[in-house]
Amino acid sequence: MGKKIEKDTKELIITGFSFVLGTFFLALCYNLFFAPRNLVVGGISGLGIILQEICGINANLFIYIASFILLIVCYLFLGKEETKKVVIGTFLYPLFITFTAPMAEFLINYIEFKEILVTIMLAGLLYGFSNGLVYKYGYSTGGSDVIVKIFRKYFHISEGKGVLVCNLFIIIAGGIVFGIDNAIYAIIILVIESILVDKIIIGISDSKKFMIYTKEANKIKKIVKDEFYTGYTIFPTVGGYSHIRGVMLMCIISNRDVNLFKDRILETDPKAFFVISDCYEVQGGVKRSNLPFI
Repeated sequence: MGKKIEKDTKELIITGFSFVLGTFFLALCYNLFFAPRNLVVGGISGLGIILQEICGINANLFIYIASFILLIVCYLFLGKEETKKVVIGTFLYPLFITFTAPMAEFLINYIEFKEILVTIMLAGLLYGFSNGLVYKYGYSTGGSDVIVKIFRKYFHISEGKGVLVCNLFIIIAGGIVFGIDNAIYAIIILVIESILVDKIIIGISDSKKFMIYTKEANKIKKIVKDEFYTGYTIFPTVGGYSHIRGVMLMCIISNRDVNLFKDRILETDPKAFFVISDCYEVQGGVKRSNLPFI
């Protein structure tokens, strides 16, 4: 029981630290890249930049007010449980925007590049890294995420579509106010961000899963075991068209051995049917137990 409590406490510290760090870098990204260059990538921060240009409203003040209003809206429309998930981020993100402003002012002199695309790529990387840390453990910084959740609950729009529509509307508005270049840069940042968020949440694939249907199953099993030093699992199969019974082998092969393994399969059985897919995490298995350092 004590070990379980200790493990839960450790996980809570790790997830909490990741969220705080992600929120910190998200605020730094805003002060370092978005606000100084009027880069509108969506969310209430993007809306704040637009309103500051049009109405003269201070963008940081708008973020504070809008975040607080949306927290109340979240409680009224989504309930207490959903509000708990966003309440910390709702206060933390605007506070970090205030606290990171002097740091960004100091650092901005060291990240001036002749090529604007270099700056845009750096912004995308930092934005993606920050959001990846925030989303990895199911946290949120509130803001436009509340609107997306309301759309999901009342209009049955998926969060993915909700985020896309919300950000697209704000990016188009930014393009109208600051020019088409601004909108294109924002899209580039979001593409980089989405790729990086996926990699942080899901992981980087370091191996591939093979599903192999072959009439030379015994020979393939020997190759898997003796040449690639890993295990395999056998599934009984029935052909959907031919109704012929057979077996399918499943095994995990490291990325560096994928092409070599494909060649060995086809050398053994040129008519073999196999499917290859990314494998993001492997626990246990023959290879892991024999070579635990892999």
